[in-house]
Amino acid sequence: MADFYDHIDDERKAFIERQHMFFVATAPTDPNDGFPNLSPKGRTLLRVLGPNLVGYLDYPGSGNETAKHTAENGRITLMVCSFEPTAGIVRIFGRGRRVDLDDPALRQYQAAFQDDLHPYVRQAFFIDVEKLQTSCGYAVPRFEYKEDRETLDKYCERKYEPRAFADGLPAAGPLAFKVG
Repeated sequence: MADFYDHIDDERKAFIERQHMFFVATAPTDPNDGFPNLSPKGRTLLRVLGPNLVGYLDYPGSGNETAKHTAENGRITLMVCSFEPTAGIVRIFGRGRRVDLDDPALRQYQAAFQDDLHPYVRQAFFIDVEKLQTSCGYAVPRFEYKEDRETLDKYCERKYEPRAFADGLPAAGPLAFKVG
């Protein structure tokens, strides 16, 4: 049976921040203007920034549909599920926004992201939480976390110039492609 909440309490915060991955779903307003996007996110974990605010750092990948869709309509759903012995799922429904690296809002929550900082971060996302839904997760298989993959780091090292850090965060502006 699903339960709904209007904010993130301490129990759900601990569950969210304990997981090694989460999923982000967005969609264009006009169904004829593209497809919904569903992306797994690992490496950088979802951070609970307040009872109705979550955020995560975003790295280069297969596109930037989340930024496009949230700029268009703001709608976003995150799903966190446990692959560990204790089953559980948390869905976070809200309004998302892309946050530049030099945005004062990111600086305000800098300490929360300190462990996730990386020279190839391209942006952050903040989600204003409107509703949480928990469910059993009994159909989710058990997996053991082994380690993060190094593939994204190696890809970024080949393709981009690493960002310098300014005041504890990666420097703002678009990632620069390597020449040659």
